[in-house]
Order: sequence, then C-alpha cells, then structure tokens
Amino acid sequence: MGPLLVLWLAVFLSGTWAVDRGNFKTCDQSAFCKRQRALKPGQSPYRALLETLELTNTKLTLQLINDNNKVRLLLELYRLQGNMTRVKINELKPLKPRFEVPDVLINDPPTEPLSLLSQDENGVVLSLGADSQWLIVSAKPFRLDIMEGREVLLSLNSRGLLAFEHLRIRKDTKVDPEGAEKNEETDAANEPAEGEVCGRDEERSHTRTKTAKEDGMWEETFKSHTDNKPNGPSSISLDFSLPGVEHVYGIPEHADSLKLKTTDGGDPYRLFNLDVFQYELFNPMALYGAIPVMLSHSAQRTMGIFWLNAAETWVDISSNTAGKTVFGQMLDYVQGSSETPQTDVRWISESGIIDVFIMLGPTPTDVFSQYASLTGTQAFPPLSALAYHQCRWNYNDQEDVAAVDQGFDEHDIPYDFIWLDIEHTDGKRYFTWDPHKFPQPKDMLQGLIDKRRKMVTIVDPHIKVDSSYKIHNEIRSKGFYVKNKDGGDYEGWCWPGNSGYPDFTNPEMRAWWASMFAYDQYEGSMENMYTWNDMNEPSVFNGPEVTMHKDALHGNWENRDLHNLYGLYVQMATAEGLIERSGGVERPFVLTRAFFAGSQRYGAVWTGDNTAEWDHLKISIPMCLSLGLVGVSFCGADVGGFFKSPSTELLVRWYQTGAYQPFFRAHAHLDTPRREPWLFGPENTALIREAVRQRYALLPYWYQLFYHAHHSGQPVMRPLWVEYPHDTATFSTDDQFLLGRDLLVHPVTEEGASGVTAYLPGKGEVWFDVHTFQKYNGAQNLYIPVTISSIPVFQRGGSIIPRKARVRRSSSCMEHDPYTLFVALSPKRFAQGELYIDDGHTFNFDKQKQFIHRRLSFANNALSSRNLAPGSQFITPSWIEKIVILGASKPSKATLKTPDGKESLLEFEFDASMSVLTLRKPGVNAGVDWTVVLQ
Repeated sequence: MGPLLVLWLAVFLSGTWAVDRGNFKTCDQSAFCKRQRALKPGQSPYRALLETLELTNTKLTLQLINDNNKVRLLLELYRLQGNMTRVKINELKPLKPRFEVPDVLINDPPTEPLSLLSQDENGVVLSLGADSQWLIVSAKPFRLDIMEGREVLLSLNSRGLLAFEHLRIRKDTKVDPEGAEKNEETDAANEPAEGEVCGRDEERSHTRTKTAKEDGMWEETFKSHTDNKPNGPSSISLDFSLPGVEHVYGIPEHADSLKLKTTDGGDPYRLFNLDVFQYELFNPMALYGAIPVMLSHSAQRTMGIFWLNAAETWVDISSNTAGKTVFGQMLDYVQGSSETPQTDVRWISESGIIDVFIMLGPTPTDVFSQYASLTGTQAFPPLSALAYHQCRWNYNDQEDVAAVDQGFDEHDIPYDFIWLDIEHTDGKRYFTWDPHKFPQPKDMLQGLIDKRRKMVTIVDPHIKVDSSYKIHNEIRSKGFYVKNKDGGDYEGWCWPGNSGYPDFTNPEMRAWWASMFAYDQYEGSMENMYTWNDMNEPSVFNGPEVTMHKDALHGNWENRDLHNLYGLYVQMATAEGLIERSGGVERPFVLTRAFFAGSQRYGAVWTGDNTAEWDHLKISIPMCLSLGLVGVSFCGADVGGFFKSPSTELLVRWYQTGAYQPFFRAHAHLDTPRREPWLFGPENTALIREAVRQRYALLPYWYQLFYHAHHSGQPVMRPLWVEYPHDTATFSTDDQFLLGRDLLVHPVTEEGASGVTAYLPGKGEVWFDVHTFQKYNGAQNLYIPVTISSIPVFQRGGSIIPRKARVRRSSSCMEHDPYTLFVALSPKRFAQGELYIDDGHTFNFDKQKQFIHRRLSFANNALSSRNLAPGSQFITPSWIEKIVILGASKPSKATLKTPDGKESLLEFEFDASMSVLTLRKPGVNAGVDWTVVLQ
C-alpha cells in the first residue's frame, strides 16, 4: 500500500464527517452540461423532412435536419403495447456507431401498428390506437405532441432544446495530403464551429474564438485529472413539456424530497454513479445509483418518462407555478388567471443516443406495469431476507460473530442475517478469509445453520493486484480487466491498495465471475451465505470524482458511454453465481450500492453511507419511496446511521422506522462504538426488541407484498398518492407512506417529539390504529400523541392482513407457525385480503407452481378463504390460530364451515368499547377452503 493511499485512507477514516463538494463536479464544471445548458429555449434549428417518412407495421422513420449545420438525424417512432410510445433519435450517418444501452430491457418491446391519419406540408398526424389518442409530428420546427382529444398530454422539443452533438473529425489535428495540419479556422467552412451544440451561430458565435480544450470537447481537466476525448463532443439533449402537471418524481438516487424541485437558478439533478463520502441532504448531487425514470402526476393522469441512457446525465426541471406564494396563487384565482400549470423537463447526456419511452398511464398502477414490462420486476427474495439484518464494519473474528449471535438469543431479539465487511478477507482479497480471524468459516456458518440463521459476506469489484492472488491472476490471464486509454489494464486505488477492475460489461467476464461463487471455488462458503456488492459505482479512490476515468475502455466502448451500467452488471453476475451454485434451485440475495434501471431484477439496494442524524432518518423515507416508484422495492437505509454515533432516542426511532421499510439492516462505521441492540440499557433494549418483533409478526404481509411486486411491478412501499391519486393533499407528502394498499405508517422522526400529525387519506375511508384498534375517519389530519414506544401505524378499513404472533429467533423458525388474521371492516366496501405461502427460498413457486395463494373475504357477516391459484400445489402445516375483526358487532354465535360439510362453533370475545371481535382457535389449515359465519 503506497504512501499516497495511506494518506488518502487517513483522511477517509478521520473524524471529518462531511462531503468534500470540491471532489464532485457541478454543471459548470462538466463541459458538456455547461455547453448544453447555455442553450436557451427558442426556435429549434431542427426540421422534419417529411418526404423521407416511411411507415411500416412496426415503426415510423423520418429524417431530421439541422438547418444551421445541415447534419441529419434519424427519428424512429414506435407505438408499443400497453399504451407506450418509444422515440429514438440517432445520427443518420455517424462516423462510428454510437452507444445503445444493452441488457436493461428484458426483451425487444412488442409494437403495435401506427396508422397515418393525415399529412400535409406542416406535419403528420398518427393514431396511437387508444380512443382519441394521437401523435402529431410538426415539421418546422420539429416537434412531437401526444394528445388525447383536445388535451396535450406531453410535448417533445416544444422549447427547441433538442441538441445532438454529432461525431466529427478533430479539425485542429487533421492532416492534408501534403502533410500540413489544418487548424480550426481554415476548416470552418466545412464543419460547424467547435463549441456549437446544435449549430446556432447567432447564439454561439463567441465560441469560435475558444480552443477545443477550453470548451472541453476534446479534452477536459477536473482538478488533477485530464479526460481525453478521442471521439470529441457527443452530448445529446431533449426537452419535454407536461401541461397540467405540477408534481414530478423519481430519477433516483438523490438525498432529496420525494417531489422533485425545480432547478432554475441551481444545478440540475445529476445521474452519475459516484461514491460520495458522507453525502449532503436536499441537493441534486449525484449519489451511488442512477435510474433515469421520471413520473409525472396530477389529479387527472399519471405518466412516466424513461430516458434509456447510461452516460452521465443531468436533468433540469422548471415550472410556471414554481416559486409562487400562497398569496400569488390566491391572486391568480381571484383575478381569474387561466394559466395552466406546466412542468418542463430537459434531459442532457454526455454520449449515446436519444432513446426514450413515454409511458402514458393513465393511472399509477398502469405506469408501474408499463415500466415493469420494459425492465422487469423486483426479484422475489427469500423470506428470510425480509427479516432483520445485523451488520457493522467489522465483526472482528469468529468468536465475535458467535458472541453477537448469542447476544441476540440472550436478549430475546430475533435476527436472520449477520454480515461481514471487508476485514473478514485475507488482505482485502475477495473470495478469501483472514486465516487468523476466520480460520474455520464453515464451522462458523454451521453454527448459524443450527439456529436457522444466515450470513452475508462482502465481495467488491476491485481486485487486489497481487501475483499470488488467484482471482487477479485469472482475470488478468483471460484479459477480463477494464483497459486504460492506452490498452493496458486499468488500475486504481481502493481498499486493497492498487486494484484492477473487472470488465463486467463482458458477458464472458460475468460468467466467469458467477462461477467463482461455486462451493468448490469460494472456499469456506455454504448454502446459508449470501453476498454484498459494495463500491461498485465503481469507486476509485484516486480517480476523478472518486470513480473510474471516463476514457477507460470496456471493449470498444469508453466508460463515459456506459458508466452507470457497471453496478448493475456486478450485481447481475453475482446473483447469477448464487443461483448457479445451487443448480438453479435457490433464490439469491444480493445487496448492491450502485444500480441502474433493471437492477430490481437482481436483489436489494440501500441508501449508502448515511449519518447518525435526525435529518438522515427523515430522508430515508423519500429516498426509498423514490426508488419504489421506479421499480426498486427492496430498499432500506442503515439503521442508526453509518457515520457518527446516534443518541439512544435516535437509535430507537431508527429501529422503529426501519422495521417498516423493505430492507431492514443495522450498520455502522469502523470508528463508531459498538451498537448491538442490548448495549443501551434495558429500557432501550426492550423498545428495540418490540420494533424488531413487530417486523417479524408482519412477515406474512411483507412476503405477500413482494410476491405481488415480483409479478406486477407494483411498489411495496408507496407514496399516498399512488392509492389516492385524486387527493391533492397527498401529492407532496413524504414523511409517511403506505405498505401495499392497507397499512399506513407515519414514523416518528423528530427529536423529542410528543406528537405527530398524520394525514389519513380517503373520503369515506376508515383507518384503525393497529396497536389500540381505535377507529378514525379518512380525509383528515390526525394529531397523534406519542411516547418513545410509539410507532403510528394504521390498517385501512376493508382489508385483511395476516400476521404471525409467535415470534421466534429467526424467520425460518416461524415457518410452520400459525397465522392470525386481522380483519378491518369498512362501511364503504367488503373487506378483502390475501394469504401467500411457499417454501420461502426456492424457485419452485415459479418453476413447479408450488405455492398457496388464498383470497380472504369478509362480506355479509361471513369470512371466507378461497383458492386464487387452482393450478398450484403446495402443502403447509400452518393453520389459522386466531381471527381479530375490527369495527365489528357482537354476534350471537360464530360457526366454522369446512368443505367436508363439518360445522363447529368457535369461542369468541367481544370488546364493546372498541368494537373488536376475537375468534379463537379456528384451527383450520391455512391452505384449504373455509368459511366463518357470524350470526
């Protein structure tokens, strides 16, 4: 480990807990962003050449020309099944191919025919198939409008910000036949001036006096790093206008509010996977992952924009209602202002092509289904992965692991996974164990198996350059490392010191990596050991912006073209390895820090290196909500905060919040004091125990929600507006959330709070406090007094939620335990719910249809269970132990009826003060038909 790396690590691990913003670019420091953003809305130089129009059964093609520089582009329009439109724009004749993102779409999206309704010299009108839904292509200037009836749903290039930097020969180095170099000025007649983004001479004439280096088109320097650009300028931009829209969401990952803010006067939102040390809150800086999907929502419609580009991307947002005070809005109303709200969005990417999917909804559920049809759904995790995870950097040795494991048993706190960070390896060589600290890993793992628990070990994608290290030698000998611009293996500094970076974009490399997880390759591994991919942005400590140089090579492509794909490919290969090691039988569990569109298919993500501060607890909610909206349901934040040390109150509140977020893991930095749940006194231990036990009791519901996320793409953790899309009071709410449709959670995230105000949505709805069974009406702001033990959670009237009341040391120990059904009645609807059961860990639910899926219904004083999957086969020993009906009336008797014709009377209790009816010991198997009749 060289002295510079030691110095860097000393800074990294020091007590300076703040991001160095100078390590990361602003838009002004990113040459292509600065060039593109300098273009202001106005008349577009692009014109559609209608005489080139070709219409087939699958697409429309049309050439566009920039009237300033005469460069032609090729426009492709597709009408896709499921109410989506795809727009692709590329150079008509590029000097070399431009990068198009592979492996993200799950298939070639099926198309439906476009039909030409009319055409004249001004443009064409196409039918999109749906009732009164059209696509209008205007010729001069080029513009696309998608309409429904007389309403414009969305417009492209309406502000004239389409900009396509075409590939070109560098003019200041071009050599004529006599060997004399030509300079920019002598060649200006043949090419648009360097610095013109789209040939607007009148706007950009000042750039003619600048050198290419100054404009950053062929070379760009940031701090001490120089980025050479052999392909020259290649950035793209396109604007979208959304009439009637004031609320947009998505484009994670950012530590910001759920509703995206306007970027006028500040930086755009940045999408560029980076290792940001101790990130700041409430700003548009890039973080670890990037999903270029934005949702728009109004009371009339939900839509989505999927910008399929893996290069560095910036997103500008403006609105004609942003910044108006309440008084200003009232004045508009009083004066009868007819201005329609509108949000304008501009996407800017450094390279690639324009490939955008417009998801037309019209409901939130429709948009989720549309996006899932493109990039796939959330991987269905093993049930144990939805339980509690205990982690820190680092558990010291096998004895430490055994002591922590025993501590959970001694304090009666359940957990399923214990994690090992980088210190468990032999000198940061992944796929190995420290021979002194972990000499017998299989004994350690067997000890966990005996308690039906599991382990996660970290495997990062930076490989120690060491000739005695088998992994390094094989990658080098196979030529699988990313290359530098000169063709040698790219090397940078990370935890092991000098490191190589495998080229995960190479399918042969991914297949080899997957094979390394085989039990005979990863020595010491067993079937209860799973994987954590960290640092996979990738993190390069001595690289520009702490990441890989953009001119590094992945085969024929530069890192600048595909940077945001790297983390997805690492997780993809790792997940495949865990599947292969079991012969395709077992479901994997892989946690990743970096991600892209499609990452949901391979496992879970977390929000990275957060801090033990109250604001970081609060921001975990909108961060995970944003990820859920764009397909990634399996999200969580480090409970307690990774950096710094939480107060006992903050730690308790974080456990209470994390227990109701999809991925539930405590984690802490190497330099923080130990914080196992029993180290803060008996009272706090009891509070944490209760929060964790609530998670375990609710695992049947969590598992059911993930089953649906896997099949339909619906998010597990949802903003309120997803289920109440017409209630404008929900549109900006991000301090509370829904789990599925039926549980509303408002965590306590304020220090010293004595109460919280929760919004209970839905006119005519009723909501029941799950702890007290108190009933409240919907469509109200409810003040809830709280103590340190309070976790405000409400069950929606008209729902049935299964739980398991017998909480044991791990979820696997509860596998065959009985169920308790909580039935919340509503005057508005019959109560319904589901019960899903399978073996909890294999693919047999999918491959062999081995599962139970029941419909639970309460109507006309009868509660019934019916089979939703007649073709499935699975047997469970679990039974129905108890039924709790909220909002009930007292019956004279309760009769259980089974399909064999038998009837039996059930014991019951009725609490008249709370209108709660408890039916005891139905004893019926959870997988059969039955009915309970109340009389």
